[in-house]
Amino acid sequence: MSEVRFDDRVAIVTGAGGGLGRTYALMLASRGAAVVVNDLGGASDGTGGSSSMADAVVKEITDAGGKAVSNYDSVATPEGGENITKTAVDNFGRVDIVVNNAGILRDKTFAKLEPQNLEAVLDVHLKGAFFVTQPAFRQMKENNYGRIVFAASGAGVFGNFGQTNYGAAKMGLVGLSNVLSIEGAKNNIKSNVITPVAKTRLTEELMAQFPIDLSPEYVTPLVAYLCSEECELTHEIFDVGAGHYARIFIGLTEGWTAPAGGPPSLEQLRDNFETVRDTASYDIPSSIAGETKSMIEAVQKRG
Repeated sequence: MSEVRFDDRVAIVTGAGGGLGRTYALMLASRGAAVVVNDLGGASDGTGGSSSMADAVVKEITDAGGKAVSNYDSVATPEGGENITKTAVDNFGRVDIVVNNAGILRDKTFAKLEPQNLEAVLDVHLKGAFFVTQPAFRQMKENNYGRIVFAASGAGVFGNFGQTNYGAAKMGLVGLSNVLSIEGAKNNIKSNVITPVAKTRLTEELMAQFPIDLSPEYVTPLVAYLCSEECELTHEIFDVGAGHYARIFIGLTEGWTAPAGGPPSLEQLRDNFETVRDTASYDIPSSIAGETKSMIEAVQKRG
């Protein structure tokens, strides 16, 4: 069985000073990639900063014979995102891989959530991924190659109590990745999403209740595969944790089409709502064009 390698590839991993990001950086570097280890070094709520976390991971990589440099920029500003890519290009000449892993938590129930705690979480998770990926995406287009992974969350896809800010930001990453998978297709740029379940500094208290091994290392092989040249998948979402790997997909049911002759009555729609919701037959559109095509075909079938 051939080994998955990243020789001559350059990777950016945000939030790589600990937890999941650290394992991604170590894995990619151990397989030949040159890695930009980005970490602000702040607390779990995003406050503060330190160079020590990123530097420690770089030392691990270089002591093992790998190639890596530190970057301490915040992902939450356009300038920070630009400088992360600049660090990759200045040190290694290109960017091939971006893993958007940086994150913070500021959990509150919706009724009690202050605007500043919404903004801080959106800034790091959603805007941060945008600011980091955009300059890297431009580099990838020039080189006709790229692999992008966004770390979303089941809190966005499925919901979780007390995480309206986090869930909204994480689901935003799904939309961002879906569009990049379309825009990057002609330049061999693949973009995918993971929803990891792992015990890290951010999730330690929450995950303590689960009686299974939620080590970050179980997530690492999936991220590495999605970052590899061998992976031709794009526009997909994967759930991962404790050694279990599954695809999450957004499907369009066959639905119900109103009779010809104008909009249906409220009662007609009510009486057919179980057909609208029935998941027995479904399609997985690859874009809004596919969604519209399904709608046109359904309407044309009614005559």
